[in-house]
Amino acid sequence: MVSGKGTKLTEQAEAAVREADGKAHAAATPSDRPLGAAKTRDRPVGAAKTRGRPRSFDRETALEKAILAFWERGYEATSVSDLTRAMDIGAPSLYAAFGDKRSLFEEVVRVYSSRYAAFADHALAESPTSRDAVERTLREAAGAYTEPDRPHGCLIAHAAINCTTPEVATSLRDRRNATIAAFEGRIEEDIAAGTLPAGTDAGALARHTGAMIQGMSQQARDGASREELEALVEIAMSIWPRT
Repeated sequence: MVSGKGTKLTEQAEAAVREADGKAHAAATPSDRPLGAAKTRDRPVGAAKTRGRPRSFDRETALEKAILAFWERGYEATSVSDLTRAMDIGAPSLYAAFGDKRSLFEEVVRVYSSRYAAFADHALAESPTSRDAVERTLREAAGAYTEPDRPHGCLIAHAAINCTTPEVATSLRDRRNATIAAFEGRIEEDIAAGTLPAGTDAGALARHTGAMIQGMSQQARDGASREELEALVEIAMSIWPRT
């Protein structure tokens, strides 16, 4: 049993706690205590807020800066601190708008692929033959990988260097292999149509194309000019099988 004195002290303590909670509740700002949310920690990272302080930065501008940061340094070498400095936002804003580093990188790769590295897809879709598609891809890569106003080479190839995060490394590898597979499929179509010799090794020819694309990326990062890369394209196309 609790004594009368003990009961009185307990009631006084409980009253003090209720009073403190009431003051904290009244002092909370909308960003500290979203309306209708019991606990802010229950909201997943990156979940949209229905109320609260409006975003103080342009998301698309910040995303473009993140693309350039990952493109320049790769995935592992780019820290959250590097990203917040490059994007000119605080860590809480980064997490709220993009999720964690890996989630941000996944979005970066998607946007990079459509904005800067779609030339292979376009070449495959628009060229009359696999040879034309490969030549167009390599020539456009020579230009894209040496643009003076952005990092050289291919983000998808460079970001994989020294990558120790298995999920990221696998995702990047899958993208590179998907490109090779797309070329292989187009080459097989030309073999069936008689545009290429019947004995052509479609897999090897497609992998040669992939090696050229990735090798040109690294050469560009090492300082090769567009003209030097285009000279490699001439050699690569000179060995293309003919009927």
